[in-house]
Amino acid sequence: MGVYLVSIGAEEWFGDEEGGWGEVASTLNAELERRGMPPYLDVPAETDFAPGSGQAFEEKMAPLMTGFLALCETHLSREETETLCGWTVLVPFSLHEEIWLPIDADDHDSMVAGAPQVLPLAERLAAAIDLPSDVPATCDNLDLSRWFRDRRKEPAAPRTGAWSKDLDAAFYVAVFLRAAQHSIRRGCPMVYS
Repeated sequence: MGVYLVSIGAEEWFGDEEGGWGEVASTLNAELERRGMPPYLDVPAETDFAPGSGQAFEEKMAPLMTGFLALCETHLSREETETLCGWTVLVPFSLHEEIWLPIDADDHDSMVAGAPQVLPLAERLAAAIDLPSDVPATCDNLDLSRWFRDRRKEPAAPRTGAWSKDLDAAFYVAVFLRAAQHSIRRGCPMVYS
């Protein structure tokens, strides 16, 4: 089982059926309007799965986050860490500050963050650990999970750089980096499911 970080298309984002994000979409648009911002209506339709196409994003958030949170503590402020990894919904446009929406099933607010604010924080961590350039750029179907799993099977000696010292932490750096990039590139929201 586990928690997945996924991109969603317009049908699911605006959908009112169970499992749809319609309540989030309408509540977010009302809050954006209240702040004098345009509503978020231009959500792309979901496309058919095509490996390597970069049209979808799906990663399982399974490894322990202990090393990643320690990395955040070293390189980011507390507020920056919250922006980077405390969101429930990531949107592809800039938000001057996070938006808290009272719509979560667990009776606490859900945070909406802007990918343009998340991206530079993830890039800072990627630079700090010298994340290698061959980390998959698209994550259609657990591509990052597979890539890091394959690195675990290799002997440690050929791996160089700070990223190789804690593969779980490097995985989360890559996930948040690629999620923000995907959201901006595709113009789609990212959510946990």
